Amino acid sequence: MSSAAIRLHIERLEEGGYLATSPDVPGLIAEGRTVTEAVEIAQGLARKIAESCMEHGDTLPPALEKILDNSDAPIDFLVPVSVR
Repeated sequence: MSSAAIRLHIERLEEGGYLATSPDVPGLIAEGRTVTEAVEIAQGLARKIAESCMEHGDTLPPALEKILDNSDAPIDFLVPVSVR
């Protein structure tokens, strides 16, 4: 199983919860009760977007092209960290 790193933009919603979008994956919009839940949903959605693109022969977003790369190159992740 190959992996790719994508950037996520997380914002707090006025009505509660968090919204995750990605400048790297057009159409990725995920909402969760916590930052962690929003990130997990976004990860699953990014995977489904990649699988759909591959299944239909569509071009993958550039950030997800590494999924097709079977090399053992290191993977960089950007993860949110909250401090209170």
